Amino acid sequence: MMSATSTLALTHFVTLADSFDKDKVTPGVLGFIVFAVIGGAVWLLMKSMNKQMKKVDFEEQPEDGDAGTTASAAAQAPKPKTS
Repeated sequence: MMSATSTLALTHFVTLADSFDKDKVTPGVLGFIVFAVIGGAVWLLMKSMNKQMKKVDFEEQPEDGDAGTTASAAAQAPKPKTS
């Protein structure tokens, strides 16, 4: 048995359905499917990006040729005399 509030709610929905313009374009099921596919693609791209970013080493490593000459030049620099 239906209560008075549910009957009143259903009558509001019926009046909304009658006033609905049937020529109006709505996204419908196809719009939802397209939106869901785009959302899934973005999720997969973010997951892949996270995987690739974990592989990146952010610490800067000196190059072989430049690091050797800089370190040896600094080590062989003459020290000033203080006496």
